[in-house]
Amino acid sequence: MTSATETSVTKELAPLLGSSYLLDLKTQNYHWNVTGPMFTTLHTLFEQQYIELATAIDEIAERIRSLGSPAPGSLTEFAAISTVKEETGHPNAEQMIRNLVEDQKSLAKVASRVIKAAEAAGDEASADLAIRRTEVHEKNAWMLHSHLE
Repeated sequence: MTSATETSVTKELAPLLGSSYLLDLKTQNYHWNVTGPMFTTLHTLFEQQYIELATAIDEIAERIRSLGSPAPGSLTEFAAISTVKEETGHPNAEQMIRNLVEDQKSLAKVASRVIKAAEAAGDEASADLAIRRTEVHEKNAWMLHSHLE
């Protein structure tokens, strides 16, 4: 791959990394602070999701590095490139779920942009990573949304 190709893919991978990191942080925050009748279920579900995100964050960052670019690595950088916004309040359990559903959908869209860039660049490894991320985020959105029905 040429450096122009690497740049086009890493340009899309960076927001996936930043958004994943902030979603991990938000999900862990909700894990710590959830209350109410769904406490045990949500506490466990949020934990499963933030643990999975931690692994994904490392994989995304290492993919960026393997393409020859530096991976963003500060909260300031992540906040600037993320589609996920930090949680600064204390929403109730239902609002936590709604927020996470929207964030999971948002990450699926970010991953779709990585797929397009990677396919255009002939970068099958990055496309595969993004396809897997899309599947995870779509499933997580569905699982979370099911608690609202």
